[in-house]
Amino acid sequence: MEKDMCKNDGEAWRVLEFYSGIGGMRYSLMKADVSAQVVEAFDINDKANDVYELNFGHRPYQGNIQNLTAAELDMYGAHAWLLSPPCQPYTRQGLQKQSSDARAFSFLKILELIPHTVKPPHMLFVENVVGFETSDTHAKMIEILANSDYLTQEFILSPLQFGVPYSRPRYFCLAKRKPLSFRCQLLNNQLLRSPSPLLGNDDMTVITKHDQPDDSWDKLLESCDPVERFLEFSNSGDQVNTETGFLSTGTAAVDDFGAAEETVEVDRCVSIDHFLVPLSLIERWGSAMDIVYPDSKRCCCFTKSYYRYVKGTGSLLATVQPRNKGKASSLKEQHLRYFTPREVANLHSFPGDFQFPHHLSLRQRYALLGNSLSIAVVAPLLQYLFAQAG
Repeated sequence: MEKDMCKNDGEAWRVLEFYSGIGGMRYSLMKADVSAQVVEAFDINDKANDVYELNFGHRPYQGNIQNLTAAELDMYGAHAWLLSPPCQPYTRQGLQKQSSDARAFSFLKILELIPHTVKPPHMLFVENVVGFETSDTHAKMIEILANSDYLTQEFILSPLQFGVPYSRPRYFCLAKRKPLSFRCQLLNNQLLRSPSPLLGNDDMTVITKHDQPDDSWDKLLESCDPVERFLEFSNSGDQVNTETGFLSTGTAAVDDFGAAEETVEVDRCVSIDHFLVPLSLIERWGSAMDIVYPDSKRCCCFTKSYYRYVKGTGSLLATVQPRNKGKASSLKEQHLRYFTPREVANLHSFPGDFQFPHHLSLRQRYALLGNSLSIAVVAPLLQYLFAQAG
C-alpha cells in the first residue's frame, strides 16, 4: 500500500456532502465502513433537511450553493466531495436541456470552482441518472476533472446486481486526484456496467464478460432476494376492506390519479388498507400498471411521483396471489396496493432505524425517497473509492 498523501495517519476523511437529500449518501458512507467525518451537508429542500436533521442530528446548509466561493470551500478542508445533483435535466421524460437547465447550474458552478481552490478535493463521487453520461454536463465535468489532474472511473449499476430486487440503474463517476490512484488502474477513463472491480475482481476479461447480456440478467434476477423480504406488511392476517380499498374511518380521499391525501397523522396509518389501490383506478389505469408479487425478484424504480400517479412511477404489489399471473387473472381480485414508504426505503437499503418526521405527508415521503439513492450500490462504490491504491 502506498502512503496516504491526503491526510495524517489515524485522521478521518473530511467529507462535503452536496445535495444531501434525506441522507442516502451519508448512510452509504457509514455502510462502507469508511472512517469519515461529514463536515458539512448542503441541500435547499427544507423537507429533506427535516429528515436529515432527525436522523443525523445536524441540519444541512440550506443556502444556494451557487453562491459558494472557492475560499469558502477551502475553509472546510475537505478531502472528498460527494455529489448527487438534480437529475431532471437528463431524464428521458424531461426536456433534456442538460447544462442549459437551471437545475444544472449549481453542479457546474461547484465543478468550476475546483481549479480555483487552494486545497482541491482529493476525491469526488458523482451520482445521477442513466443518460447523464451522454450529456454536455458530463463532457464539461470530465474536461474539468482531467485538467485538474483527476483520474476517473465510471459505472452504470443497479441494485439488482447486489441482490436487491429493485431495478434502478444509475450513473456514477469516481475521481481521484494524482498522486492517488485506483486499485485497478486499467479501468481508468472507462465506463463499466459490472460491479466486479468493487468485489475485488480486477480481471478485465471477467469484467467485460459481465457487461450483462440477456442470459446473464436472467441469472442475476434469480440471485436476488424476493420482494417479500422487503415488506413491512404481511399479506395474510391484515383486514382489507375490498369495497372501498381504504379504512372505514375516512383516512383518505382519492383523486383521479390515485393520490391519497391524508387527513390524519401518517404514522397512525398502520393498516395495509390505507395503501390499497381504489378499484376505480384499477379500472381506468390497470393496463398501465406494473404489478409484482411477494415472490417476484424484480420491481420497477420508484419515482418522486409515486402515490400520485400510477403510470411509470413504480410497481404495485398484489396482496392476493392469483392462480395464474397472466392477463386472464383479474387485477381487481389481486387487491393491489402501493408499497409503503418504509418498504420503498427498504428497497433503497436504508437502515431499520431510518425515520421520517411525523409532520411529513405520504406524498412528501414518497417524493423524498424517489429523489434518493440505493445504499446497496453506493456503499461498495464509496468503499472502492476510498480504498488506497496497491
